Amino acid sequence: HPFELQREDESCSQEGGTTGALKIVADPQVVGILGTVCSGAAVPAAKIMTEKGLVMISPSNTAPSLTAVGGEPGADWQPGYFRTAHNDADQGRAAATFAFQELGIRRAATINDGDTYTEGLTGVFNQVFSELGGEIVLATTINKGDTAMRPVLTSVVDSGAELVFFPLFPPEADFIVLQTKEVSGFENIALMGADAILTATFIEAIGTDGTGMYWVGPASPTGPAYDTFVANFEQELGRPPGNSAFHAHAYDAANILLGAIEEVAVQEADGTLHIGRQALRDALYATSDYQGLTGGLTCSEFGDCGPAKFQVVRLDDPAAGIEGLVDNVVYTYKPGQ
Repeated sequence: HPFELQREDESCSQEGGTTGALKIVADPQVVGILGTVCSGAAVPAAKIMTEKGLVMISPSNTAPSLTAVGGEPGADWQPGYFRTAHNDADQGRAAATFAFQELGIRRAATINDGDTYTEGLTGVFNQVFSELGGEIVLATTINKGDTAMRPVLTSVVDSGAELVFFPLFPPEADFIVLQTKEVSGFENIALMGADAILTATFIEAIGTDGTGMYWVGPASPTGPAYDTFVANFEQELGRPPGNSAFHAHAYDAANILLGAIEEVAVQEADGTLHIGRQALRDALYATSDYQGLTGGLTCSEFGDCGPAKFQVVRLDDPAAGIEGLVDNVVYTYKPGQ
């Protein structure tokens, strides 16, 4: 049977997630959902999805609240929600561990924008950094759409922070980096972002003002299967898939969903397929050691499926672009090791 994709733009917002999900579940022929892109949009979308008995698997949602926090269901967890992306509970721990153990930072500040993703990531960083013996001297919030960052940057300087962790999105993250050069006292404060700004456009936007900045994000996929995927991707689309790992997570998410559909579908003599919604959920929860581009994937009872391994990269040569940045790995972290 051929399958069709129904695309909806969730606009990286709760409003967009609500609108997109309502359009999707209105069609009784929809079998499963791949998405959302952003964690904030996933909160309402997952609730709408679960009430219809569907499944939803995201390649890029990372907020801890969507699955599990410390082995307990997160505040926004919904049955039938899965992700092949990492859990920011692990990414935040990687960032805090690197700052404390590798850089020797003892006083840190964090900035979020009120989004589910940024709040979750800074919240974990604050907790773990404190547990390690560091001090969070400032934990503050900006608003999406802010352009004047000097007041919050001045507060960072006044707090005595040695590092500021700001896992924001563009363009607010752009303004943060560019305006640090206009605030006296920032010369000796390290900057650290996350995977939302690990992009070529962000590197181009900040230029030499970002020299020495750190990023924490999921480790890039490697291996023969991934090399074959990249070659096929370039042959089909005429360009490489990009430097973040999320395209590989998307590929794995789609194949896990399609494999589960094949497993549970019941075909009548005339070719008609019946795909039980609960049966499909059960098949996804039973996913164990699926060999994807990102490694062996096993889905937990709360929907976390992806293997967790993180890297910290540093921008030493802005002229080398995103390729030079992602190759400049200064730290690797795997939970439990």
